[in-house]
Amino acid sequence: MTFSLPNTDSLYGLSEIELEQVRRYADLLIGHGLNVQGGQLVNLASEPVHRGFLRMLQEASYARNAKFVDISLVDPLFDRGRILRSLDADLSFVPGYIPAKYHELVESGACNLRLIGSECPQALAGLPADRVNQMRMGQRLALKDFYHRGIGCSMVQWCVAAASTPAWAKEVLPDVPEEEACRELWRHILSICRADQEDCLGAWKKHNDLLISRAKRLTELKIETLHFRGPGTDLKVGLTDLAIFKGGQEPSSRGIPFEPNIPTEEVFTTPDYRRTEGHVKATRPFFVNGVLVKDLKMEFKGGVLVSFTATSGEDSFRSYIASDPGASRLGEVALVGVDSPVFRSGVVFNEILFDENAACHIAVGSAYRFCIEGGKEMTDEQAEAIGCNESSAHTDMMISDESVDVEAKTYKGETITLIQGGKWV
Repeated sequence: MTFSLPNTDSLYGLSEIELEQVRRYADLLIGHGLNVQGGQLVNLASEPVHRGFLRMLQEASYARNAKFVDISLVDPLFDRGRILRSLDADLSFVPGYIPAKYHELVESGACNLRLIGSECPQALAGLPADRVNQMRMGQRLALKDFYHRGIGCSMVQWCVAAASTPAWAKEVLPDVPEEEACRELWRHILSICRADQEDCLGAWKKHNDLLISRAKRLTELKIETLHFRGPGTDLKVGLTDLAIFKGGQEPSSRGIPFEPNIPTEEVFTTPDYRRTEGHVKATRPFFVNGVLVKDLKMEFKGGVLVSFTATSGEDSFRSYIASDPGASRLGEVALVGVDSPVFRSGVVFNEILFDENAACHIAVGSAYRFCIEGGKEMTDEQAEAIGCNESSAHTDMMISDESVDVEAKTYKGETITLIQGGKWV
């Protein structure tokens, strides 16, 4: 009996050539992104709309002799129902079997892929911002060990990637009919992720070499301050002398290289949050707790976000940065040039995985200890002493385009232009 997949998922309508590129993309995510090893557990988290692509990811995992592939289906419409109907006291509740699962992923050195691309991007729009944030915080705190050891200390091989959906595509390409928009968004994803090239892995190796060498050079400079200047932006971000820039593949705690984000065009590090000063304008919109924040302008004093305005999403952002003391301080700073294929596409994706790889960005919230020399072994007290931020939050905001310059001041007192007019110097 011949089995055929019903036409109810995000792969519907793709040509055979495009489907072959999607299979190549699935192999890239499993073989290069997660770098699945024989005998490993693999967790794939996604919305149900991607079940056809999830089957490709599952097949690619078992082709590399994964021990077991778990499919974790999530649906923001169910989250919406809970936020609307749940008792206030129950919104933060997380049953014990959920953190137990993620604890096992950490302890076993598993692989975890989160596939983004929503069937209903506006599912959480219009909901009370404090209730949305309360549910998010409950989930984040319940999985604190997973985010700290699994992600922050690379005890799991993890990757975040995307797949097209009709609704997301229609937001990105509003003037294109929905089915064609979905296919066109797939083409953008495949091109940006280099999966439209036959030697996809070779292209990624070359790209990784560039990112790794760039990060190595920036680390060697021993940068004390990064200064961002452009229309609406005059921001200084201080770094500890233990800061390490990262880019491209990252080794897990077991020495297995993996790619945390596909696509990735950034080199990034952990700032000393105490030395953030100035004002900055976001150059692209971004989602916070399911709500799109547009035209954000922020001011930092003494390392803390003290004021901000936005033309939309202001209440959601206010609730988000009130999550805990660290949510209003910096946890990441990243450099991206306009040579990025995301930027060159000319598309604003309204999705942080892509938009953060179009522009330099900062993130409020939790910091990456693997971007600090000796950071993985530091106690919380030692990390705090060098300005390494701790928070239940973490969200990126793009702050550059063709009009922004980035200058570095080193601990030796040198001043070096890194990016001018958006381009790497």
